[in-house]
Amino acid sequence: MSHWEGIDEFAAVADCGSFTRAAERLGVSSSHVSRHIAALEDRLQTRLFYRTTRSVQLTEAGRLLHGHCQRLIDDRDEAFRSLSELQQTPTGLLRMTCAVAYGERFVVPLVNDFLEKYPRLQVDIVLSNQTMDLVQDGFDLAVRLGRLQPSRLIATRLAPRQMYLCAAPSYLERYGTPHSLSDLQTHRCLSGSTDHWVFQVDGEDWLFKAHSHGNGHWRCNSGTAILDAALRGFGLCQLPDYYVQDHMAAGRLVSLLPGHQPPNTAVWAVYPERRHTLPKVRMMVDHLRQGLRQCTPP
Repeated sequence: MSHWEGIDEFAAVADCGSFTRAAERLGVSSSHVSRHIAALEDRLQTRLFYRTTRSVQLTEAGRLLHGHCQRLIDDRDEAFRSLSELQQTPTGLLRMTCAVAYGERFVVPLVNDFLEKYPRLQVDIVLSNQTMDLVQDGFDLAVRLGRLQPSRLIATRLAPRQMYLCAAPSYLERYGTPHSLSDLQTHRCLSGSTDHWVFQVDGEDWLFKAHSHGNGHWRCNSGTAILDAALRGFGLCQLPDYYVQDHMAAGRLVSLLPGHQPPNTAVWAVYPERRHTLPKVRMMVDHLRQGLRQCTPP
């Protein structure tokens, strides 16, 4: 019996905390995972998991083995990837995720351009405004917007991203123009998935709770919906450049409080460590960087 048998199944269950999710990640049945782990425990003469109806936890022996196994798997996969890189052609399945509106407008068309060049590549794109766990959910790559939370993932900057506070001329004619941050408390605010708008005061971030002063009479977790409401004169909004730049250039929206505009954030490619060695990931990141910088508003 191969000494490798059961190792991948064991590592997947340890990472996912579930036999079912581990089976989904590996593309096999739950019974296959259970059978191979049982055989591994029998071969090692030790128990690797505490199992209950609700959870799966590593035993002390399991924790010890997991640390060694992950390094073995990484080294094995790295060796196989090194051979694959000799071809320098993106192949196989690339799983990636991005926010819905930005993905639909910018990322997916660029991915489709990439597939026209490399038809042997398969792509599974999940558009979601939820932050996915790339390792646990089996993603190779994510495109994320704004400021990143600290993590062990690798991040590559793809393009700049600027936030604008703006409103339609019809709104400003009816309710007046805010000239200071304190004026925002008297205005109608169109808020989204977060209550906080970010501004800059003396080089520091200043947060305004757009939905907490009795002025947040409209709320939706869609940037496209917020834009529509702003264009109709319902209130002030703070949105990224790719939503509002064209409307501001055409006079349909007016930029407000430019002296307190927050500094540029960014659009990022984020991926687990070592994924960037794969041609499909490395070349996709390069393609997205080139494409997104060309379509970023000046």
